[in-house]
Amino acid sequence: MVNSAPSLDRSFRALGHPARRRIVERLARGPATVAAATHGLPISKPAVTKHLKILEEAGLVVRAVEGRTHRLHLDGQPLVQAAAWIERRRALWEAKFDVLDRFLAERGADDA
Repeated sequence: MVNSAPSLDRSFRALGHPARRRIVERLARGPATVAAATHGLPISKPAVTKHLKILEEAGLVVRAVEGRTHRLHLDGQPLVQAAAWIERRRALWEAKFDVLDRFLAERGADDA
């Protein structure tokens, strides 16, 4: 996966707002209706619609319509991909810090 992968960009954009993160956190506990998934959010109904659309476009949330009830569930695959990207960056930086630690330790031994 490359840094500019559109699906990765959509996932990070979707997780970039606290309301959307709260919806994801709620859905991580299990499927819920739109009302239950967004209960307590201090946003308007049009804003709820906008946020859910962004989450759905990112593939994080899947909506099933049962009559008049819209039930949402979380699709964790985009989160797995985002976590893998973050883990690769973490491993890269950890390796760089290990090299720096060795360099500084060698410098310290030379100064002694």
